[in-house]
Amino acid sequence: MIPVVQADEPGEFDIMVRQRGLAAIDELVGRPPRVKRPGPPRKQVAKREQDIPADDFPPYWRDALPEMLRRYHRRCAYLAMYIHHATGSPTVDHVLPKSYRWDQVYEWANYRLCAAIINSKKGALLTMVDPFTIGPAWFALNLRTLHVERGGGAPPSEWARVEATLPVLNHRLCVSEREEYVRCYRLGPGAGGFDLAHLEDRAPFIASELRRQGQLERGDR
Repeated sequence: MIPVVQADEPGEFDIMVRQRGLAAIDELVGRPPRVKRPGPPRKQVAKREQDIPADDFPPYWRDALPEMLRRYHRRCAYLAMYIHHATGSPTVDHVLPKSYRWDQVYEWANYRLCAAIINSKKGALLTMVDPFTIGPAWFALNLRTLHVERGGGAPPSEWARVEATLPVLNHRLCVSEREEYVRCYRLGPGAGGFDLAHLEDRAPFIASELRRQGQLERGDR
């Protein structure tokens, strides 16, 4: 896990996601929607916004996914690994869960590009660290096991959240993918693998840890 810089909000996001979402919230609490839409009105499900069940929010955030994939280079914010076109499952993670902050459900700043396997394990956890707010070296990679560990740069005040994040990052399939990245880099492009530039693009956390630990190959720096 490495720090991720938030991308600028797309110009079309407000109309495409935010305004449609806020209009849906209007209907879900029994108000006339601020933006009209075709079709029958939504059923009121709560009297207050904070009481809307998380599953009742229309998933307009999915419309932001193509732009998130482009702006975040198809890399999962938590794993710092590329989400593949054919086998990957990109999702929009609400870093502040829908069940916790209704007013952030349709906000670009609350979205993290996330591999589905991480999103399903993360759920509504508030104890995980946010890749937008972590500092350098909060996480390290054990090159023997390919498990992510707490790094030397993590401040003691954040140790509990870092430790809560590790089981999600160390799902066996995530560990297997790290193993494959390291294997292919060590093979090199001449033997069916790839070079450091490709590794830095597709798995920058792994590349940075190989460099930090003096494990780069073929004279790479």
